[in-house]
Amino acid sequence: MNIDLTSSQYAQKAMDLFKEGYNCSQSVFLAFQDLYDMDRKTALRLSSSFGGGMGRLREVCGSVSGMFLAAGILYGYDSPTDRQAKTEHYRHIQELARSFEDVNGSIVCRELLGLEQKKETYVPEERTKDYYKKRPCAQIVGCAAYIMEDYIKSHPILP
Repeated sequence: MNIDLTSSQYAQKAMDLFKEGYNCSQSVFLAFQDLYDMDRKTALRLSSSFGGGMGRLREVCGSVSGMFLAAGILYGYDSPTDRQAKTEHYRHIQELARSFEDVNGSIVCRELLGLEQKKETYVPEERTKDYYKKRPCAQIVGCAAYIMEDYIKSHPILP
């Protein structure tokens, strides 16, 4: 997948949100707010736990979680007995994960950041110029939004 983040309105929006101080998951999920019916505060709270690879545990990248949240609200199922819908939704999620992994090499936060240990501390780092220089997170957020936007273009959203 060839990615030009400047060509994607959603990638740009997600990166801007991240640079405002929202976590990676919030940035990706909120970038797609025009496609779902949820107020901003609820969207931000819903996605707030997934930053830093799930509360800074450095597990699944928050950008990927944000992408999955968007996929859930756009393509998800709501009946516990609808195996076909559940299967189809999991197919969507695995396709998105594969696309992200193809571009970035992993969907795991610590691997994307080149960190040795799983978790550091629950205290988030200050968002300074040095933070943005040493962390590829803004570009990763943009990449996740780009992938989600591309996916939506090829998989129409049904009511």
